[in-house]
Amino acid sequence: MDFYTLIKSRESVRHFNPDKKVEKEKLLRILDAGRLAPSAANFQPWKFIVVSEEKLLAEVKSCYGRDWLKDAPHILIVMGDKTKAWTRAYDGYNSIETDLTIAMDHLILAAEFEGVGTCWIEAYDPAKLRKALDLDENEMVFSITPLGYSVDGYQKGEKKRKALEEVVEWR
Repeated sequence: MDFYTLIKSRESVRHFNPDKKVEKEKLLRILDAGRLAPSAANFQPWKFIVVSEEKLLAEVKSCYGRDWLKDAPHILIVMGDKTKAWTRAYDGYNSIETDLTIAMDHLILAAEFEGVGTCWIEAYDPAKLRKALDLDENEMVFSITPLGYSVDGYQKGEKKRKALEEVVEWR
């Protein structure tokens, strides 16, 4: 699949086959795509956690109040340490969220390439998730996504995006 077909075909999946785990080789390729993402000053302030163990998976899923997540066989957590990210000297801007956004995008596109469904989630209970993962004070969870195969018969919808003319200015 070429890159432009990949980005046109990628969409959020919310109907997972709970009985089909993603193969370890695919998970490793997806994770490697995140590892290879660019970051400010190449500091790479991220950590990726793949939750597949039943008890912890149930705890993590409980941090997001939507029923559709219950069937996902894995949850990928993208997190980072703000103290390890680049900070701009002029105004103190810290690149952690930018760096983690780029890594998450790489992870999600790699999953699509591998035929693995994802759905970028930000609407989780951060305090509950921190407790479930037993994080230290410098570690911040940025986003989570289920990783899994969609149920048989799942059909992708039509991708709705604004026209290029609506979002581009030439100056």
